Amino acid sequence: MLTDLQIAFIGGGTMGEIIISRLLATKTVDKPELIIVGEPVAARCLDLEKKYGIRTTSSNLEAVQGAAIVILAVKPQVLASVMTTLKDKIAPEALVISIVAGASIPSLCQGLNHAAIVRTMPNLPVEIGHGTTVWSASENVTEIQRSLTQVILQALGQEFATQSENYLDMATALSSAGTGFVFLYIEAMIDAGVQIGLTRTQAQELVLYTIAGSVEMMLQTHEHPAVLRNKVTSPGGITAAGLYELEKGGLRTVVSNAVLTALTRTQKLSNMS
Repeated sequence: MLTDLQIAFIGGGTMGEIIISRLLATKTVDKPELIIVGEPVAARCLDLEKKYGIRTTSSNLEAVQGAAIVILAVKPQVLASVMTTLKDKIAPEALVISIVAGASIPSLCQGLNHAAIVRTMPNLPVEIGHGTTVWSASENVTEIQRSLTQVILQALGQEFATQSENYLDMATALSSAGTGFVFLYIEAMIDAGVQIGLTRTQAQELVLYTIAGSVEMMLQTHEHPAVLRNKVTSPGGITAAGLYELEKGGLRTVVSNAVLTALTRTQKLSNMS
């Protein structure tokens, strides 16, 4: 579906590069020259050109000329100046996809004076094609543009559309911030393994495969986690003893509070935009 469609990236930082690499690696875009990046750092432009064979420019205005899709991949603190430069300069029929944290759809529509806006929030595993991206679209995004959005985001992993931007904030707190929570849990489990006498390598392998297997089991069986947990919890057994300590320590409450705090922070950033 992306054949011969020019894609402009505004910003050539880490996340922009990740999306470019995934689009090319999955053949979602099979002609590197269809991608152009607006990036002010000359050394970064040269690096991207050498790695991917794409085009770059120091001018954001030049980047969006003729672009059917514009991907905003700049840091939140420079978004205002970028939008000032690009206001009324993006073709009315073009689709704008934003990955800028905290930038709401109304603020993007107003700042760019553009109607077709998709706001996304990808999480860290998009780097390896196993990420989760939640997205929401303005009313003026056409069905074809929604399909184009799905094609692009599926190159990064799983994509989930939400009807309301409020749900996107919730998903951001659970999915994007959630990766950090999961990594902290993994780290704690590995440290516990070392504490009881395993080598760090042994502990890490056991923890990673335990978690990966548990996730895959849920995906395949579609059973409630409580059902699966009960399968491994015998009365008076080892798992029951460990679960008691987790419950006594308030694991559920701590996790819930972490997600709620992340949501509050997300909403604050959205309001500031």
